[in-house]
Amino acid sequence: MTRSAPLVSIVLATNRTSQFLADALTSVQAQSYPNWELVVVDDGAPDSSAILRAVETVPGARVIHQPSLGVSIARNAGAAHTSGRYLAFLDDDDRWQHTRLERQVELLESMPDAVASFCGMRTIDSNGVVLAEAEQRDIKGRLAVARRDTGIILPNLLIRRTAFEQAGGFHSRIRQAEDLDLVLRLAELGSFARESAALVDYRAHDENTTKRYRELTRSIDHVLALHRWAALERGDTELALALAESLRKNDRFAWWSALRAAKASLRQKQPGAALADVGWALRVAPRGLVDGVWRRARGIRD
Repeated sequence: MTRSAPLVSIVLATNRTSQFLADALTSVQAQSYPNWELVVVDDGAPDSSAILRAVETVPGARVIHQPSLGVSIARNAGAAHTSGRYLAFLDDDDRWQHTRLERQVELLESMPDAVASFCGMRTIDSNGVVLAEAEQRDIKGRLAVARRDTGIILPNLLIRRTAFEQAGGFHSRIRQAEDLDLVLRLAELGSFARESAALVDYRAHDENTTKRYRELTRSIDHVLALHRWAALERGDTELALALAESLRKNDRFAWWSALRAAKASLRQKQPGAALADVGWALRVAPRGLVDGVWRRARGIRD
């Protein structure tokens, strides 16, 4: 790749001093694709100086400071301060393989009708040990996106700026599942191109927001229900059905998360906490357990 290649704008929004920030920034500097810019948005972090020191290691990177307004507003602000043809959003605890940008840019350049590309994404632990290999697979059309037939989330997306702006960016009031909301809106504008290689490492650890599974489940449910209501209002029955299936998937996720949390509580000899996890799942997703058992018995995977 030469410097005449399209500019990629990388936005990293953070409200903390992550122990993994240096690793994330190093993975940006190691990219084989050279034509990128980096903006880090400090969303009211308690120690801005630590963020500044970390970002100083990346030549040309800029830091924007704002009060704590939430990740959606922070990312929109970062995007507004950049000018690249493509947008990539990096979390402060994830990392990229060195050909991530190169391969996804090439894919989008070859598919001008695609609004975004997504790649394979592994899950790693705090030490970088792989917990789960990439499971992303090909999808066709907006209904597959609405059903969430494969894992398309912000960390493994490269988004065409024109599509991001047409979709309206991130919803300013959504603080979790904001990427799902954006993906659903992007799917109404065009297709998603898949890069099969696992180019992103998503880090699972005690501090990241997906550990707060109750909040995440509720946010996903709200986003899907809102989009389903909008589909019904405009008479888009196919999309409404696909989103209803996605809501059932979220019920199964609620049970998977609750049972996982309950097992962890039992290992720590906290039976009361385990019962609370199961009780929560019974209240918010009563059909999720039966649905999950039925699908597993028939060998159906999400």
